[in-house]
Amino acid sequence: MDETAKLPQYKLFIKPIDLKELKRDIWIDEPIPAQARIDGKRLEIDVSYRGSHIRDFPKKSYQVTFYKPKIFMGSHQVHLNAEYKDPSMIRNKLSFDFFSEIGVLAPRSRHVFLTLNGQAEGVYLEIESVDEYFLRRRNLPPGSIYYAVDGDANFSLMSDLEKNTKKSLKLGYETKWKDSRNAEYHLQEFIYKINTIPPREFENEIPKYVNVDRYLRWVAGIIFTSNYDGFVHNYSLYRNGETGLFEVIPWDYDATWGRDVNGKLMEADYVPIKGFNTLTARLLSVDRFRQQYRQLLEDIMNYQFTHDFIMPRAEKLLQQIRPFVRQDPYKSSAIEQFDKELKVITQYIEGRRNYLMSKFHKLD
Repeated sequence: MDETAKLPQYKLFIKPIDLKELKRDIWIDEPIPAQARIDGKRLEIDVSYRGSHIRDFPKKSYQVTFYKPKIFMGSHQVHLNAEYKDPSMIRNKLSFDFFSEIGVLAPRSRHVFLTLNGQAEGVYLEIESVDEYFLRRRNLPPGSIYYAVDGDANFSLMSDLEKNTKKSLKLGYETKWKDSRNAEYHLQEFIYKINTIPPREFENEIPKYVNVDRYLRWVAGIIFTSNYDGFVHNYSLYRNGETGLFEVIPWDYDATWGRDVNGKLMEADYVPIKGFNTLTARLLSVDRFRQQYRQLLEDIMNYQFTHDFIMPRAEKLLQQIRPFVRQDPYKSSAIEQFDKELKVITQYIEGRRNYLMSKFHKLD
């Protein structure tokens, strides 16, 4: 019996001439046509490489756009992440699931086994796209969605990249979906208000623009998973069309749970308890919001960020994909390291809990 039948299978078929075009320049975003067999269904799709620095890795990540039918399992587009630098291949999913558990909007994901023209490409993480269909699947009000694409998505008037005043308040963002012609205005107004509301008015005014509880939960999620880039990158913004309030959705969380972006071991104190970026700093300068944040951290440490809560979930994911990691041409030689990752995650949780408890006084 084919072992890969135990994981959902993605079978991609690309004409040789189209595959040659895809490989010709890995930095071109133009998709090429392909066919796919997913969960037993035959589909017409478009495929392109995805990511920035990850395109240089031997194992490529892909963006899949459904063409016929246009919608498949409620999605028009999904991402297939190679998880190449994560020795466990579960950190992204473990993080997204954790965010969902603590009350943050987060993408759904699942591990799949990918073949390309009959050749094994290995274990991938299928991640739903954050777009209008993301909102529909959750019965959320329509709203604009913006992707944070670089360090200028820092909620500041100052450029993180140029080290001077931003030339545009839209810097750092790409608009993924507009629910109105005023979508870009709303984004710019949000960034402007974050930076210009006077301190004495901030506590009462900022809740008119951002869902403070959801935002603080997102900050807490970054703090517990230790995604260093999470505060100025690796997220999407959703502006709820009914409330007019912004929420943040996490993205790209493979460099977490004790491993950094290069896959190296991360110290437990790598990300400070107060995090960073302009909006976080301004919120935590308000007594009420800082105490709200502290209470959130304490509650999550009591219930979700514990060995007993996280480790059974991590172990289940590792056991599920292990037979297929052995069949992954890019990962099979690193199976010994894969088998050590449960201990790495365990030690990270213990070290991170100790660090956070030692820093709670900073939130008094």
